[in-house]
Amino acid sequence: MTYGSETRSLSMGLIRRFRDTQGVMGRAMLSLRDQRNEEIRRRTRGTDIAQRVACEKWKWARHIARWNGEPAL
Repeated sequence: MTYGSETRSLSMGLIRRFRDTQGVMGRAMLSLRDQRNEEIRRRTRGTDIAQRVACEKWKWARHIARWNGEPAL
């Protein structure tokens, strides 16, 4: 779900879709119906997808900032 998220623009709509998808996947894993996303993340010991995507974007930005413009061999 986070593949390529380093280069996407992170809008509120995209964050909402990520969180909704994470909740649906968690409910499917736990066979739960009416549980809140926070409860599902607590039970699966998962991290919030929006925080993870934001962290990945910062890691990519640091990588690009260190890059000197030379192609990798």
